[in-house]
Amino acid sequence: MLDLTPTQAAPRIATLLSTPESRTLDFKRISARHGRMIETVCAFANSEGGLLVIGVGDAKDLKPGAKAQSRLFGIEENPEAFDDFRRQVMQRFLPPIERLHWLRLPCTLHNGSPGHIVMLRVEKSDHVHSVLGDGTWTRMDASNRELNAAEIAELSYRRGVRSAASETVPIALDLLETDTWRTFLGARGLRSDDFQGQLMRIGLAAREGGEVLPTRAAVLLFADEPGSLLAAFDTRADIRVMVYDGKAALPGATPNLRKTPKTARGPLIQQIDIAVRMVLDELAHGLTLSGSGFKTRHVYPERVVKEAIVNAVIHRDYRLNRDIFIRILDDRIEVESPGVFPGHITEANIARAGSKARNPLLAQNLREFPVAPNIDAGEGVKMMFAEMAAAKLYPPQYRQNTGTAVESVTVTLLNLERPSAWDEVSDWLDRYRSIANADLCRIARVDTLKASKMLAAWREQGLLVPLPDRAKRNMAYRKPVEEPDLLSEGMDNKPAED
Repeated sequence: MLDLTPTQAAPRIATLLSTPESRTLDFKRISARHGRMIETVCAFANSEGGLLVIGVGDAKDLKPGAKAQSRLFGIEENPEAFDDFRRQVMQRFLPPIERLHWLRLPCTLHNGSPGHIVMLRVEKSDHVHSVLGDGTWTRMDASNRELNAAEIAELSYRRGVRSAASETVPIALDLLETDTWRTFLGARGLRSDDFQGQLMRIGLAAREGGEVLPTRAAVLLFADEPGSLLAAFDTRADIRVMVYDGKAALPGATPNLRKTPKTARGPLIQQIDIAVRMVLDELAHGLTLSGSGFKTRHVYPERVVKEAIVNAVIHRDYRLNRDIFIRILDDRIEVESPGVFPGHITEANIARAGSKARNPLLAQNLREFPVAPNIDAGEGVKMMFAEMAAAKLYPPQYRQNTGTAVESVTVTLLNLERPSAWDEVSDWLDRYRSIANADLCRIARVDTLKASKMLAAWREQGLLVPLPDRAKRNMAYRKPVEEPDLLSEGMDNKPAED
């Protein structure tokens, strides 16, 4: 457990005491019965992660006129119970929760004596966790809720613990004995005289009720028309390529499509190749900017475009009845894939963490074709960031869409040269969380008007969002999604003004 000095701890404690409980923050006093605390740790791991602050009472229990310090009871209120809680955190979860971070903060307690509170940061987990003898929990807005069996199954799919691609479907095996299968056989060096047995040996078919059935992965890999076959099970498996006029896809009866949408079909190895060629062909011709008559040249690295499409195919949730959509606009490409981020991956950490395979059967077998579309080493996303930086373009932007009828993840590639100032601004935001006009004036050595125009442009491009509840004259901005530093949130560590 890490310890802070009183000087380091004081501003963090002040920030915590002024922050209400939420989906990612909970306060608990330590007592002999700490089942609620165990449930909170489980709920955080099964949700988006969070911070459990131990030794602090609820704000709602604070008497009128009392100081916030009255909430500080510390772990000294019951040190034996705190030790037992730490033991239970290591023993009561199935599977064990691994990403836990402890920080002890010295403070003055409600009665004036010295003591400590403890911050336990729980990261979003790759797994679905249960408390032995006490169920499986998820986090609500400011409380926990036990999941039922159907909800546990749903969470397992969302996390990538279960993969729909690994499950069998009642489709005739002979529909998979195609030229694509024979190409795969030759590349793997497998025998061609036992189709059913070979599928079973490599995990792409299983015997159920006396019948051998293929997995969804087998249908996706080898069927000539997997999307058509899987449509009977409310699953789509094609890629739609849309080209738009302007910088926005306008909904309605007359969408602003430049041309009729195209569909990439077929076994995944072909589908990826077709979709990549469709997109690259469109980019090679250039797009005439809406209303201007001028052509814009798209300059994304080819490897980045292909990786974005490959990732969408490999990591999509094949339970969902929605195609992959690739949208080409004047200033960007968007690749939208059904499903949420699997495991501990988030919009904020994907640049560092890379990708996590939701469908390992697909990833493992796609790399066995003569010309594999994927390396299956988890480095593709990192390559995308590196290649875009080398091309002096903005980094890929990832967005998880959870408020839609079908949840999805969208990666956006901006066709905009990154100004040199952006690197310094991005670094500033990583260190200090937000940036205001005055900060940008100092960083880029520009006047207030120029800084305002730069901030407005980055906001329009989706690179920055305004902080909430700020007046216009005091406006500051942050990155669209940032990974909260829950152990130091609220620290104002910006350099002093000159």
